[in-house]
Amino acid sequence: MAMTVPDPSKTTFVFPGQGSQKLGMGKDLAAAYPEAKDIFDEADRLLGFSLSKICWEGPEAELNDTVNTQPALLVHSIAALRVFEKLQPTFQPAHVAGHSLGEISAAVAASALDFPAALKLVRRRGELMKLAGQQNPGGMAAILGLDIETLDKICFKASIVGKEVVQVANDNCPGQVVISGHSGAVNRAIELAKEAGAKRALPLAVSIAAHSPLMAGAQDQFRIAVDEALIEDPHIPIVGNVGADLLKTAEMIRGDLYGQLTSRVHWTESIRNLRRLGITTFIELGTGSVLTGLLKRIDAEAEGIALGEPSDFEKFLS
Repeated sequence: MAMTVPDPSKTTFVFPGQGSQKLGMGKDLAAAYPEAKDIFDEADRLLGFSLSKICWEGPEAELNDTVNTQPALLVHSIAALRVFEKLQPTFQPAHVAGHSLGEISAAVAASALDFPAALKLVRRRGELMKLAGQQNPGGMAAILGLDIETLDKICFKASIVGKEVVQVANDNCPGQVVISGHSGAVNRAIELAKEAGAKRALPLAVSIAAHSPLMAGAQDQFRIAVDEALIEDPHIPIVGNVGADLLKTAEMIRGDLYGQLTSRVHWTESIRNLRRLGITTFIELGTGSVLTGLLKRIDAEAEGIALGEPSDFEKFLS
């Protein structure tokens, strides 16, 4: 049975970030909808290699390399967006938002960036983050069951001024937070979190300390890439990661992207701000349903709908 299409004025499109990728992402969608296949074909042509093959066939290690992961997630998100636009051509959401690299997908949805420029930008973002991880290796950890205020204090205590730092990287939802920084500081924070009563505190299998000061070198170079990208005023307000604020001009988008790699992803705050603005439905476009899952923990009354596979669209928009 088909769902009722939500009120656009009370809907936000959201776009996933790293961690949502999986082998086969977008393959069935591209087979079912020419609009989706066109996006994958365009990406392959623009990049000069078959990103679609990596997405659909792997190997998994290649897909999980951040230089490929980031464009792969963008491409699947925009493929899903193009299918949605084909099936619901008059539907325009009130806002768009994206988690970390998903903010660039959101900029495409808001017509602030065209797809080729966005693809170039996320590919460069991945290259710079990988290089920063090699030059300044660090770590990240997921902490479950502690509030942000407690974790901020733990990170401060675990850091050594001028030597090692750890900070909150992703405020994903109440009780699920990711910290990032120098490995020593991250390990100390894990032990302090356990002492403070965390349900779980476990290191992630990454060597890149995303959304921490260890990304400063990447951020400086990424700023140049952002300046080179043709960014226009969005047709739809974007909720930025850095301040959880509405970005209504090209200048505001650039400002948010300038600080994104070293700053916290304020996802919980972003969703709560959107709820205060009257948003009741969040449509996640792209791979998986990570953001839809987080939404339930941020606000159980909000509706989350994940659209990335043909069956999702058939159920929602038939």
